[in-house]
Amino acid sequence: MKVLLAIDGSEFSKDAIDELAAMSLPKLVKIHVLNVYENPMLTVPGAFPLSGIGHYKEEAMSNAKKSAETIVNNAAKSLKQKNGKLSITTNIVEGFPKNAILEKATDLEVDLIVLGSQGHGAFSRFLLGSVAQSIAMHAHCSVLIVRKKHQK
Repeated sequence: MKVLLAIDGSEFSKDAIDELAAMSLPKLVKIHVLNVYENPMLTVPGAFPLSGIGHYKEEAMSNAKKSAETIVNNAAKSLKQKNGKLSITTNIVEGFPKNAILEKATDLEVDLIVLGSQGHGAFSRFLLGSVAQSIAMHAHCSVLIVRKKHQK
């Protein structure tokens, strides 16, 4: 069994990590932890000055990639701590989350995609629509959308 855990570092992603770690999984399950980082130059148009844009773009992309690496590494570490028997790989991809998650799921031939019900910020959800909803509608495999648990 192959599972793709798509995360963005949000609280909803942390809930997805916890849910996956708590599941009773087959012994030979392979978990692929994925973070899709977006080009900051595309997500915030006009936020960077036109002159000297190359420097800002390189720095922004480098920071986005480093953040993505930290997110997947922390998730892998958390999963291993909760269930040391899991086979885990990490992946980071530049692109738009909806497309990149579906492409990676197809490439890896996963049986299940696990993700949180929401990601970072209402502005991103407004522009991009619901990533979770899109994945659920278009995935070739089963999808587990983890909702944030309400605290009592």
